[in-house]
Amino acid sequence: MWEAEIYMRAALAEAKAAFAMGEVPVGAVIVDDRSGDIVARGHNMRETWRDATAHAEVIAIREACKALERWRLSGCSLYVTVEPCPMCAGALLMSRVDRLFYGVPDSKAGGCESIFNIVSHPRLNHRLEVTAGVLEEECRELLKAFFQTRRGGNEAVLYHS
Repeated sequence: MWEAEIYMRAALAEAKAAFAMGEVPVGAVIVDDRSGDIVARGHNMRETWRDATAHAEVIAIREACKALERWRLSGCSLYVTVEPCPMCAGALLMSRVDRLFYGVPDSKAGGCESIFNIVSHPRLNHRLEVTAGVLEEECRELLKAFFQTRRGGNEAVLYHS
């Protein structure tokens, strides 16, 4: 199995935990590329915490900073089930994450490729290497199932939390 798929499966497990809580099922993990260890995990908690910033990526970044005892997450990769929104893309840049792997693009609020390209903007002093489409179908199916449940069977509209 491709290494990225192993870590994306961990992110999918986080997304499933969010789903079980009634949160939009987005999950993220941060990996220390030197050791290969998952140093942080997160899933959406916006509804539960009543916090607009409680996206999976932001929670994982906060946890990684605590675990590694530094704010610069250079040497780390983030795996997330849905393309990060502009807020999360900015947080990835500010925390100096090196690589981003995501599952499904977000045509409503994508901050990395679909609408905006924040993480690779040539005028910024840091850029991320981006790999899209990791376990895309599994990530998409989880979102569809969540929104079909919430909307009484209507087709899911993909958007970030």
